[in-house]
Amino acid sequence: MRKLVLDFFFLTLLVLPLSVFAHGDEEHEHDEDEPAAESASQLESGIGWRVVRTVELGTSGKFVHLVLIDHSKYTDKTIYSAAINRLCNPNDEFCRIRFWSEERFIPEKASLTVEQNKQLRADYLVNKAGGIHHLQWSCSVNPDKNNCF
Repeated sequence: MRKLVLDFFFLTLLVLPLSVFAHGDEEHEHDEDEPAAESASQLESGIGWRVVRTVELGTSGKFVHLVLIDHSKYTDKTIYSAAINRLCNPNDEFCRIRFWSEERFIPEKASLTVEQNKQLRADYLVNKAGGIHHLQWSCSVNPDKNNCF
């Protein structure tokens, strides 16, 4: 029985690579959505958060990361810190991250509607040229009226 299992295992190891490359020379038609899905799967994520999309501010070459925070953990500030540390390099001249806890409010572009702005949980901005480095919280995350919107 053991020999049979080993033979099956080795046969699988030999056949599997062949089946993967069996259609290498054939042309395939794929849905146009496939590259977008592929790039979406390559976006950054971590425990309790993930980048939904990254959008350009006009044509400035500067980008905003639009991040979804797990709704059940949106008051845990360590999750925001983890995302900031992963997405922004200390040497970056510009880095902006906006956070939401409900994906339906995350915009398709950099500008926000009134409702999207109301649902924003935090806004992190570093702009060294302008001397700006701040993290602002919604009052639902940080009820300190001196540092919330």
